Amino acid sequence: MITIKPVGGAKKSLGTDEIRLESGVTITEMLDALAGMVPDRAPELDTDNVLVAVNGADSSAMNGRNTVLNDGDKVSIIPVIHGGSQNATLQILQRHVLVTRVTDSSLDDLRSRHPGARLQAVSERFILNRYHLERILHLSIRSHRNGSLLSKKIETDILMRFALTRQISAAIADAGAKPGKCHVIIALGTKRQLELIRLELLPVSAPLFCRDNSSFLRKHFGITKKHVNSVRSGRPLEDILAEKAAVLL
Repeated sequence: MITIKPVGGAKKSLGTDEIRLESGVTITEMLDALAGMVPDRAPELDTDNVLVAVNGADSSAMNGRNTVLNDGDKVSIIPVIHGGSQNATLQILQRHVLVTRVTDSSLDDLRSRHPGARLQAVSERFILNRYHLERILHLSIRSHRNGSLLSKKIETDILMRFALTRQISAAIADAGAKPGKCHVIIALGTKRQLELIRLELLPVSAPLFCRDNSSFLRKHFGITKKHVNSVRSGRPLEDILAEKAAVLL
């Protein structure tokens, strides 16, 4: 038997979060079978616009839709949203990091489904750009290696450095994800773990770094224009934020 987990719109079409089918069929045959299972009045399952992951790997990297599904395979059906979902994969001090901006997610649910990864959700307003993001992640990962985290967990340290506070409750209140607001999921783990998370979040992903948060960050942290202009750097605001994050007291 194979276990099929529909995600997002596919889950709405099929009306269930898990389906089991006989093994030995191709992905094309499986999709045809699933299309025939959609209840009356449910949204149509658009099998032409779905990504199929087999045991966490994109089937397009195997034998495409001719891939034969074997006994015990776990298959995810993920609708593809055209128009530009986006994420960034980084390697910082030998740690693999996935960064994805999402319109909706549950951090607790993600953590329960991916216990081997370190996950954090940060309000998009507290991330200026990729350079700022990488500077903060470098600080947290280096602190983890040196045994000098601001908290017991690296994911909490990351949030505290974006919020520029040593108080966990204040970091969550300020820079944590807010219901109904876009936020950024930061995940640290193995390449396989991060690929599974990326695939799961794909239906709710949105383009990264598409907003200019500089005015908000200057106002929120009391950084004056004079201070910014005094910094001899091509990225003065980013460097000020990173320096403040490095010396939290």
